[in-house]
Amino acid sequence: MEIVNFALMKKKLIYTVLLFLFSLQAFATHNRAGEITYRQISGYTYEFTITTFTYKYSAANRSQLEFQWGDNTTSIAYLQDGHLDNKTIVELPDDYYYNRYVTQHTFPGPGIYEILVQDPNRNYGVRNIPNSVNVVFSIKTIMMIAPEIGTNSTPELLNYPIDKAALGHVFIHNPSAFDPDGDSIAYRLTVCTGLDGKPITGYTLPMYSDTLYVDPVTGDLVWYTPVDTGKYNIAMDIMEYRNGVKIGNIVRDMQIDVYRTDNNPPVNSPLKDYCVVAGDTIEFQFTSTDADNDSIHHTLTGGPFVVSDNKAVYGPVAGGLGFKTSFFRWYTDCSHIRRLPYQVTVKSKDVNNDIDLVDIDNFLITVLAPPPVNLIATPTSSEIILNWESSNCGAITGYAIYRREGSSGYIPDSCEWGVPSYTGFVKIGEFKGNTTTFTDDGTGEGLSQGIDYCYRVTALYGDGAESIASEEACASLIPGFPALLNVSVTRIGESDGEIFVSWAKPLDFDPVDAPGPYVFQLLRSLPGDQENYVLIDSIETADLEDTVYYDSPLNTLLFPYHYSVKMLNNTPGNRFEMKPDNRETASSLYLDIAEEDNLLVITFRKKVPWINSDYVIYRQNPGTMAFDSLTTTSEKSYTDAGLQNGIEYCYKARSIGWRPIGGFDYTNSNLSHLACATPVDVVPPCPPLLEVRQECDSFLNVLTWTNPNNTCADDVVRYNIYFGQSFDGPLDSLTSTFSPEDTIYYHLFEDGTRLAGCYAVTAVDSFENESDFSARICVDECVMYELPNVFTPNGDGVNDLFLSKNLNNAIEKVDMKIYNRFGVLVFETDDPAINWNGSYKNTKDNVAPGVYYYICDVYEPRIIGTMIRTMTGFVHLYSGEGSLTPNE
Repeated sequence: MEIVNFALMKKKLIYTVLLFLFSLQAFATHNRAGEITYRQISGYTYEFTITTFTYKYSAANRSQLEFQWGDNTTSIAYLQDGHLDNKTIVELPDDYYYNRYVTQHTFPGPGIYEILVQDPNRNYGVRNIPNSVNVVFSIKTIMMIAPEIGTNSTPELLNYPIDKAALGHVFIHNPSAFDPDGDSIAYRLTVCTGLDGKPITGYTLPMYSDTLYVDPVTGDLVWYTPVDTGKYNIAMDIMEYRNGVKIGNIVRDMQIDVYRTDNNPPVNSPLKDYCVVAGDTIEFQFTSTDADNDSIHHTLTGGPFVVSDNKAVYGPVAGGLGFKTSFFRWYTDCSHIRRLPYQVTVKSKDVNNDIDLVDIDNFLITVLAPPPVNLIATPTSSEIILNWESSNCGAITGYAIYRREGSSGYIPDSCEWGVPSYTGFVKIGEFKGNTTTFTDDGTGEGLSQGIDYCYRVTALYGDGAESIASEEACASLIPGFPALLNVSVTRIGESDGEIFVSWAKPLDFDPVDAPGPYVFQLLRSLPGDQENYVLIDSIETADLEDTVYYDSPLNTLLFPYHYSVKMLNNTPGNRFEMKPDNRETASSLYLDIAEEDNLLVITFRKKVPWINSDYVIYRQNPGTMAFDSLTTTSEKSYTDAGLQNGIEYCYKARSIGWRPIGGFDYTNSNLSHLACATPVDVVPPCPPLLEVRQECDSFLNVLTWTNPNNTCADDVVRYNIYFGQSFDGPLDSLTSTFSPEDTIYYHLFEDGTRLAGCYAVTAVDSFENESDFSARICVDECVMYELPNVFTPNGDGVNDLFLSKNLNNAIEKVDMKIYNRFGVLVFETDDPAINWNGSYKNTKDNVAPGVYYYICDVYEPRIIGTMIRTMTGFVHLYSGEGSLTPNE
């Protein structure tokens, strides 16, 4: 004979009896407020918490609540169940209970899930909910699971959703939401919900004398002012954003009691916001006063009180009739660095014989990362090398490098991080890791002589936080020797092309050390390889006047070419290269053309030591074959629009530039290579937004998606649908639709086939460009396994067996155990059908009529594998026969 925990069984049976003893109304009038939050454990597994607030003297504080997960499954969270001691009850002032239920759930894969909990019913007498005592209380949370989002947990709501207000006085409530991941939080009012999470019919916001709103940034719920007494429920939608994308929301249902009173709420002194560098201390005092000379209690909530290390503290300084002064102190450290400020809510509550009232105010604390230090800029003739000390404050993920021309004089404000755009700095590099060196070579364009380049560096953090900018470091390129002036394509040809190269006469050297004669050596890069050069010619000179060279024959249909010039002292017995560290390079000008729909984007590519101020663009006339001037631009690219797809267009350009050498400004002009391209639509449309719902009774998955032609495209012609049977496996082509308006697909499965799987949809335009996959949406197996709560094994052929409802026979195994009220095991089976005829285990003797408790582990097929769901409940056995083991 198997015995289970007697005390536990007795408790559950007593609870069942109570269900019969109390009327439905008495059983149902208890739910005041609540919300659902979660934290990610790993992968697709999350820990969920239901928090409800109930009246202390209600006869119906639930022992369990059911989660509806939004993936066609449900499970139970218990008050207390032997080894599952996962619920706490806290008694609050004013006869409220704080109830906390915790359970875990693993989802089938990426998707958007609406988690719903509903419990009959709300409390009696809610003024803005008609017949509230008979209205189901429901709360829901929506979550997005997507690999690109990363780990995510909901905000923590640190203030309770029950409060008091006074007739004719402004009421303020703040949930004091803190997001442990550093995500942005926004707020708005929404509608209280009832059965199946649907809006309550007839629900209205409470009446007000002026306005009722929630601040979308701070979360302050402001009721200005209540016009009637009573209980009111308000729902607040607390939305979570990451990188501008909404990734979930919590709906908090809260209750406010409005009283008629002569009491006046306390008033907080003004609070200011703070910005500190990690490691600094924030400490200040604040005072609240009360016009009725009531004593005052202070309560502070917010992120600084729930961080892992060095939590903030507050406490009393002085107090008496009508006033209270407290202190706030926080020793910040590097673990507190985050992109968004911490919000602290200050709540002052008076102690009054009639009713306690409150005043609420908020202040923000921004904890900044200190700047990188000892930034040094070291120039060469073609690049500037940056070095700085490693930052060791917090979990740094990398660094960002900013550059501008000329010194800025920028001094960061006390609450300014990163490098603001108004300073003229532009981000030129960003990298992961703790490398503390960076080489600026002009990011492919080349740096120019004669310009003072100034730099700042910031440290980066995982949540998007960026440190205060480093101090500025500036440097100019070392003048080249010899200084190049021209690399110009003077003739275009496959085998007879020509490039003109020139340089300034070198003067900056000591003729005593290098009396000459001299040699100029011309070097050219290998085609497609700008790192390796070959010697193409040498020019002997005594007076240094030979400073031009025509390089031919060349294939100038290829591009680009890079050139460098060496200058050697050729004194007999004393031959050496002069200033080898100052040797510079320059490339020919070439055009990089991006082919797009009815247009071509021409980008001017070069790596030269001079400054190009303008570019003249020429397009070949197909009739005369001459190159006609289109326009002149000072930008680095030009868009030639209004072209015809499928027609080739050819271009050349001429740069106009200058550079300072030895106190003189040299001007130059250089011709580009020839470049041709054909406009074509190669831009894929944006992916559709996909939703999938299941119709289990019809063995059907229904896919619906948006038409990109309505938002971000104009020529989508069809959609491709992809399907896979595992949540992390490849998706195979399933079918296609052939109209942009056809945005629904019914995936019908044969009777008996499992419906689990993952889907994605792509859009295809008229040029056969296919979009990226939509979000991968996975749906789980349609598991509808239900157990009856009554059967009558009396031999009349009607309802004689305790039988399960097993849709599609999806459940192949269970572990069912049925007990009487004494904890004695009376029946067990692994048959999903159960098939209990009311007889005692391993006998033909019938058990007595009565209530029996079952525990059934159901082995559910899920998209991620078989998972066990535990079902518990009661079954009522009605029969006129006796039993060897009475259950009464």
